[in-house]
Parts: sequence; C-alpha cells; structure tokens
Amino acid sequence: MRQQLLSEGAKELSYEIREIVKKAELIRNLGKEIYWENIGDPIQKNHQLPEWIRQVIADLSLQNDTYSYCPSKGILETRKFLAAQTNQLGGVQITPDDICFFNGLGDAIAKVYQYITPTSRVIGPSPAYSTHSSAEAAHTGHEPLTYKLDPNNKWFPDIDDLYNKVKYNPNIVGILIINPDNPTGMVYPYETLKRIVEIAKEFKLFLICDEIYINITYNGAKAYSLAEVIDDVPGISMKGISKELPWPGARCGWMEYYNRDKDTDFNRFCQALDNAKMIEVCSTKLPQLAIPKILGDARFKAYRDETNRNIGRRSKIIADILRTVPQLTFNETFGAFYNTIIFREGTLKPGQQMHIADERVRQLVESWTSQDIPHDKRFVYYLLGAKGVCVVPISSFCSELQGFRVTLLEENEETLIKTFKAIRDGIVEYLAG
Repeated sequence: MRQQLLSEGAKELSYEIREIVKKAELIRNLGKEIYWENIGDPIQKNHQLPEWIRQVIADLSLQNDTYSYCPSKGILETRKFLAAQTNQLGGVQITPDDICFFNGLGDAIAKVYQYITPTSRVIGPSPAYSTHSSAEAAHTGHEPLTYKLDPNNKWFPDIDDLYNKVKYNPNIVGILIINPDNPTGMVYPYETLKRIVEIAKEFKLFLICDEIYINITYNGAKAYSLAEVIDDVPGISMKGISKELPWPGARCGWMEYYNRDKDTDFNRFCQALDNAKMIEVCSTKLPQLAIPKILGDARFKAYRDETNRNIGRRSKIIADILRTVPQLTFNETFGAFYNTIIFREGTLKPGQQMHIADERVRQLVESWTSQDIPHDKRFVYYLLGAKGVCVVPISSFCSELQGFRVTLLEENEETLIKTFKAIRDGIVEYLAG
C-alpha cells in the first residue's frame, strides 16, 4: 500500500472466547460431540424464556412503528424508566439525558476507548474480559494495563497493586471495574468499591463500571452498583439485557453517565459518545421498546430470582466436583455465571497429554500443541480433543496465571454433571501424563 494501512493497535485485538470455537468446530467435523463452556449465552445452554416475555416481544413486533428509527440516544420513555431505576438506589441522581443506547456493550466499549486520547490509559482488572482489554490496548497501541485480581483471596482486587500503578503512571485517566466480574464470578465488596472511588478521587480519574451482570447474584451475595458508591467522581456505568433478560441476540446495551456536571472535560467526553451514536442515527429499537414492559413487570423479579437460584445451585455442583482436585486453586462464585479455575504454580509442564482415541483428532491437537503456546492453552486443546469440552484458557484473559474459564449455564443437570466430571477426569489424566 502507498501508506501503512493497519494501525499498530490492531494487533491487540483478540477474542479467545470465540477463537476457540474455530478449533472446536474442526474437531466436531471429525465426529466428536462438543460441550460448549466457552461463551456466556444462556439460550444456547437450554434456558427457556417465559412465555409472557416472548409474548411482549411478539406483540411489539406487530406494531408498525417498531420498525422506524428512534432518537439517537434511545427511546425517551425507556430512558426515563432506567433513570428512575438508578435514582431509586439513593446514590447519584441522573436524568434521561444521562443515558445513551448502543448496539450491545461491545459497541459501547469500542466507542469509549476510541475517543480517549491515544496516550491516555484505562487500567482494568486481570484476568481481563477480552472486549475491554483488547479495545483499550488497541486504542493506545500497547499491551493492556491491568491491576491484579487475587485467586488466593476470593479473586478480590489487589488494591495496593492498583494504587501503586495509578500513582506511578500519570497516563492513567480511568479505572475499569467489572462487577460482578467476568471471568472470575467475583462480586466486589462494598468497601473495595469505596476504596477504588477514593483512588479515583485522589488522582482525578473517572470510573467505568461494566454492570452487565449487576442483577445476577446468588448464594447470599449482593452486588453494589456504581451509582451507590461513586459520590461526586465522574463515571460511566455500562448495562444491558443480554445476560439479565437474557436476550444476547438483541445487542442492546446502554451507558449511564454519572456526575458529568462535576468535570468539564468528562462532560465533553460524554457528549462525544452521544455524537458518535448520532452519526450512526440510532441503536436497535425493538429491545428498547421491550425493556420497560419486561423489566417493569412484577413477574420479572420472581423470574430473575428463580434463575439466579438455579445458577447458584449449579455453582455448588461444579464446586463439589472440581474442588476435590488438589492441584487447582478453586473459588466458589457469587455473581455472573462464570468460574475461573487456576492450576497451582508448577503443576502444568511441557509434554503432558490426555489419551485421544480418534487418530485424526489426536493429530489435529498435536499440530496445535507443537507450537510455542502457553501451558494452559495446551491443556485446553487436549481437553477439547480428549473429552470434547470447550473451555477458554486464562492466559487469553490478559493474565500470567494458568487456568481456564467455564460457565455455570447448563440447565440440563445430567449434562452439567457429565461435563464437569469430564473436566475433572481430564485434569487428573493430564497432570499424571
């Protein structure tokens, strides 16, 4: 090309959650059944939406005005409904103008990092959710900047690590929180959130809180919203319906801007995000119309509570199966619907294998593992080939730790138990090899 076409930051774009599917499909094409534990799609894992929710959506689809454009920031009545929900928490107060809709949080995340100056950084948790870490790294052309989540302390953030990195890196302008957390299933304690707010206040930073799982907690846990703890610090909460309703195919998410009147620069940033959506005209209309009718229905809370209880029960089943393996660091989860399991240091070694009966599958896995790849990715490939279980290596979540992420979504309990016993047996065999 006449000039360099691709930006330096493009090499930071990766999404192992989807990349692993390509390899799993190659194995499936050879006749092996695959158990998908790579992606958080409740519908794919046998979740059935109540008929009344589907009826609401069906009725909306029959209305002619559903098919028109909507305001660029989103339907006003829906934004009023969401602003009222946030204001009822008793923390920071917002108006409908402080809300802007996007085509899923992936769209929102991309926009946020796109309009931050290239030399400025947002520090996020590690293990990191790939959409955030890749977008942040791509915007600046450097590796992601992270603070540690500690597997030996319930995956809680290492606040000292965060503080020191913020203190000694003046390019940091924001802190990312994912609460409840993906990929660990950790729920941030109230005191930890307040400490992060204090750090942001001390160093004049803004906060981003991905709250897509904010209403998915179980086994006695409560997740505190950013709105409840932020005080007068500028911040953005990211929310959506893909996990909570769940309606992942809707691609419907929104941002809530907090305290934009407290900082002129932050207010200009929020205005730029609104303008970016205006240039695209608007986000998808049908799910916006559905939000007040579904989330505002008295039946929704009962449905969500029952769904959360079921996730909590499955988390206990998984815990009973996997925490018996002494080579693992295992934490029970209390929010979202993932668990990150870590191999203890020195456990994974070169040359370890599982028996793969199909010669074609074995050759395929060996071709992938003959390359110089992280030890946990090698394990994941062997698990895929030997047991047909598709998980995601934690080294792909911007982490130096070695392990893998699973979901808590399989609603067929017989399949759930079979899958996680296969994972357990695969680990035992692999570590003995």
